[in-house]
Parts: sequence; C-alpha cells; structure tokens
Amino acid sequence: QALCAALADGTIDCIATDHAPRHYDEKEQAFDDAPFGAVGFETTFAVLHTRLVVTGQLELATLIERMSTGPRTALGLARGTLQPGEPADIVLLDPEARWTIDPEAFLSKCRNTPFAGKQVTGKVVRTLVGGRTVWEASGSPRAGSAP
Repeated sequence: QALCAALADGTIDCIATDHAPRHYDEKEQAFDDAPFGAVGFETTFAVLHTRLVVTGQLELATLIERMSTGPRTALGLARGTLQPGEPADIVLLDPEARWTIDPEAFLSKCRNTPFAGKQVTGKVVRTLVGGRTVWEASGSPRAGSAP
C-alpha cells in the first residue's frame, strides 16, 4: 500500500522495467545460480493497469505519466510533446482490452514470466517512434497493415 500511495502522490515519479529476457536454458537451474532477468516489455502496462488503475488505486493519467515522462525526466531526456515538427513518439493503449498473458505469444527471446495465465485489463496496441509504426499488437485493427 505504501508503494501505491507513493506512486499516487509523486514520491515515486517514474516506473521502469528491467526488461532482461533470458533464454529458458539459462534459467533452468537452481534459483541462486540462475541469472537475473525476465521479460517485461510485453506485460508491464497491462499488469500495472490491472493492479493499480482497475482497482482504483491510481488514475490512468498518473500511470501513463509515471511510465512515460517520468523515466524521461529521470534520465534527463527531453520531454516528448505532440507539436508540429516534433518527433511523434506515441504509444496507443486500449485500457478496456481484456486478455490472458500467454508467454508462448511473446515476441521477446524468452518466455519466463511470473504472470503466465494471469487475466489482465489494458493493452498496448501500437507504438510509433518518430511518427512511424515500430510495433503493433496482433489482433489490433491495423495489425499487419502498418506503413
């Protein structure tokens, strides 16, 4: 609860993932001997949205702020804006999408996740960098037809 309160009041001002996928063979050993790392990019928004926003502990706008401009600010990077002439770095979300986390569908090099089989709400459906689509979720309206 203290972490949720700190996210809500800005004491914690950014959320990042240590997306460090490891191949199954590297992880198939005693816990203390296995390298750190798990897949994170493909589940982070959905898990946090389900746990924090859907339960009413955090506003969607706050979660987005903590996951986007918060890390940019912490790293000293320019804050993104949607202005003419500026690069359009945008993530499109479907906050109502309900789905089950299936590691077999991951695009990352590994499938290890503590969230396998978890029902979640909210999904990243498209990512644009510099105005160009660089990723699109399968099953989204434009999947496979991105420019």
